[in-house]
Amino acid sequence: MMMMMKLKISNVQLGLLLSCLLLLNVPSIYAHGDEDHNKKDSTEQLEQVQEIDDHGVADFDNETRGNQSVKADFDEFPNLHPLLVHFPIVLLLLAALISIANIHFLKRDLDWIITIFTGLGALGAYAAGRWFHPHAHDLTEQMQAVLDQHDLYADWTIWLSITAFVLQLISQFVLKQNRWAVIVVSLVLAGAAYSVSQAGHYGSQLVHIEGVGPKGKYLETEESHDH
Repeated sequence: MMMMMKLKISNVQLGLLLSCLLLLNVPSIYAHGDEDHNKKDSTEQLEQVQEIDDHGVADFDNETRGNQSVKADFDEFPNLHPLLVHFPIVLLLLAALISIANIHFLKRDLDWIITIFTGLGALGAYAAGRWFHPHAHDLTEQMQAVLDQHDLYADWTIWLSITAFVLQLISQFVLKQNRWAVIVVSLVLAGAAYSVSQAGHYGSQLVHIEGVGPKGKYLETEESHDH
């Protein structure tokens, strides 16, 4: 009887020991599994990067800049358009929102903000669209179609913002707090805000989807265009 009890206890202890060993080995099993999975993911990511490089869509090799400063100089950009274009986007959107709010408030302080934002937004839109407009070459049919839409909305932005600036000057200094004049200015500014947002959409598509512009691809430099 005692022998049987000892045998049962030994079996229980053996079972507990095996269970503990199994539990201790589970993390290592999963770790190996994760390691294999991570290796697989790393391999897939490397293949994706190589595939992108092979097709010339993007180049992730930054060694060409060597030991240069993290902040690039202006002359390193193929074109200054991307540095300027965000100013009219922000200024015209804010001017439109403030102008719509001023329909209700009719505040002279808001008038000054609208005038300044609209004037600077119109100047920024003209500079980005005319003086620093990037000139592309060797575009595919799809790329050219997207660029044409971008340029169309950029032109609308320029003329609507200039028109809104002139109307805002009349509203502020001639008609002086006339609600209907503020409404007209708000409508034109809303059109400019819509146009600049669409120009930004097609511009982003051109760069980040079509691949026009990163590291100067498909773009002429200012010097080559001048010649």
